[in-house]
Amino acid sequence: MSEPITPNLFAFRLQDRVALITGGGTGIGRAAALAYAREGAKVVVAGRRAAEIEEVAAEIVAGGGEALAVATDVSQEDDVRRLVDRAVERFGRLDTAFNNAGILGNFAPIAEQTSADFDAVIATNLRGVWLSIKYEIEAFLRQDGGGTIVNTSSWLAKGALAGSSSYSASKGALDAMIRAVALEYGPQGIRINNINPGIIDTPMARSGWSDESAFTPFVEHTPAKRAGTPDDVGDVAVWLSSDEARFVTGQNILVDGGYTIAGLR
Repeated sequence: MSEPITPNLFAFRLQDRVALITGGGTGIGRAAALAYAREGAKVVVAGRRAAEIEEVAAEIVAGGGEALAVATDVSQEDDVRRLVDRAVERFGRLDTAFNNAGILGNFAPIAEQTSADFDAVIATNLRGVWLSIKYEIEAFLRQDGGGTIVNTSSWLAKGALAGSSSYSASKGALDAMIRAVALEYGPQGIRINNINPGIIDTPMARSGWSDESAFTPFVEHTPAKRAGTPDDVGDVAVWLSSDEARFVTGQNILVDGGYTIAGLR
């Protein structure tokens, strides 16, 4: 039985705002969609797998919230344009977006990757976010001004793992890209930030490890002595979308339990 998706009576941080979440069917995206709904937002849940996003939307509705599921491949421009249009048609406006859709791609040494492997990662993780930002901002500008965007980057934007060349490239470019966007649209009241998750226990992260023992050293290296949860990231996305973060823009914010702190362990 679903818990009620009722607004936080003490905050109402996103009451009556319309939020769009890409990659919303599982992991961080699912946690974020539910978190936005709990704060009073009307949520548009997007993702490639229709059954998963429809389940998340149904959970929000069952808990008393408002939600719409839209099957979307963010690497396809027509899909992204249609997604934003559907959100505005259904709810009348768009106020905030969490561009979370991403793929790991083929984690392998660069000489063992193909150009198609690289293109697939860039198409979703960088071009897909670029397209999402473009059409979301166009929607903001057609309204009475203002809006917030949060994107999922990674600690690998500045760190590295063997095999991560394509993935790290996509996230490093994303970190650089939002600084220009923040400058371009700050005067219109539009804020944009990235979250750079560390080791988060999600199905996608688990798919990158051969077994449970491969995951353990990352947890041991984290000062918090645990892996992050999807809620750890989703709650920060909500904060960045709220008025509490009204003076924060163009930032890449680590949510990693201290994993990337340099120092002796």
